[in-house]
Amino acid sequence: MALVSSKHKKSIILKVVIPIASIVSISMVKFTVLMWRRKQNRKSLSLPSFARHLPQVSYNMIFRATGGFSTSNLIGKGRYSYVYRGKLFEDDNMVAVKVFNLETRGAQKSFIAECNTLRNVRHRNLVPILTACASIDSKGNDFKALVYEFMGRGDLHALLHSAQNDENTSYLNHITLAQRISIVVDVSDALEYLHHNNQGTIVHCDLKPSNILLDDDMIAHVADFGLARFKTGSSTPSLGDSSSTYSLAIKGTIGYIASECSEGGQVSTASDVFSFGVVLLELFIRRRPTEDMFMDGLSIAKHVEMNFPDRILEIVDPQLQHELDLCQETPMAVKEKGIHCLRSVLNIGLCCTKTTPIERISMQEVAAKLHGIKDSYLRGN
Repeated sequence: MALVSSKHKKSIILKVVIPIASIVSISMVKFTVLMWRRKQNRKSLSLPSFARHLPQVSYNMIFRATGGFSTSNLIGKGRYSYVYRGKLFEDDNMVAVKVFNLETRGAQKSFIAECNTLRNVRHRNLVPILTACASIDSKGNDFKALVYEFMGRGDLHALLHSAQNDENTSYLNHITLAQRISIVVDVSDALEYLHHNNQGTIVHCDLKPSNILLDDDMIAHVADFGLARFKTGSSTPSLGDSSSTYSLAIKGTIGYIASECSEGGQVSTASDVFSFGVVLLELFIRRRPTEDMFMDGLSIAKHVEMNFPDRILEIVDPQLQHELDLCQETPMAVKEKGIHCLRSVLNIGLCCTKTTPIERISMQEVAAKLHGIKDSYLRGN
């Protein structure tokens, strides 16, 4: 009888006590995880300090404004985010909503980097931020977004390279020489401010045409500070600014990133200067730096250098060739003025894309030279 009783007790333990203990243990684990998630979500709800005085928006407001994040409202996509257009505020003006894909590794850091940068900068040629959202979505997941002014002309990459269809005729958007000069002046002003403003030195780290947005008046605005690096202290670096470096492995964009960044992970204001130079050359010759022709040691900068200064009309955007060369009614003096302007601008691009950082000119010098070229070209036009 004692043996049977012992077996009966063991049976009860196996059938009742152990399952109950397992359920309790699992419940405790779930409770702990739930409390941790709630704690994390409470942290997520706190807005970045720079946005606390801005209009407050919720996930639901952004969801409705973008049509439930409809693909028809999707206007851009980056490595860490999607950008949607929508109408968010009572003034009914269009806004651009940058929604961070927090499942992507690095997206959280990108949001923080952009917030840290935006907290310290204000300039007419930087995309104006309207507010930020740090909330929880409909599934209880972390949600982060930044709301910017909407730029009606889109980004420079699309303007340069997107073919449009008009009565079955494919053509590229027309950009005049004067407009191109104004665009590079705007971008140079923005970078000069980032590199030399009184708050410290900011390196953008990912300047490219898709991160240059144009408003309805064709004024250029630099956007996307998700990879930006901020350094307090002196804002008057030496030539090339090789001293203001950041020992971080930065993933820029192929074709625009300086060799010292891809090889050693060193970024500096000089690496931004290089990216600016590539963008400038791309804008005037209308060729991507990643085209098949640029291989085996031939880069966009080398291509321009090989044809500079006497054969530049053979390599610039055909639209500019037409504007300066094929238009018979253009007076010779005006044509020569345009060619001289082209040479001067392309020379700045070559100075920006020198191989080593110390050889490159600073954005202060770039901006000053471009303003001089613009004033000279537009005078009398």
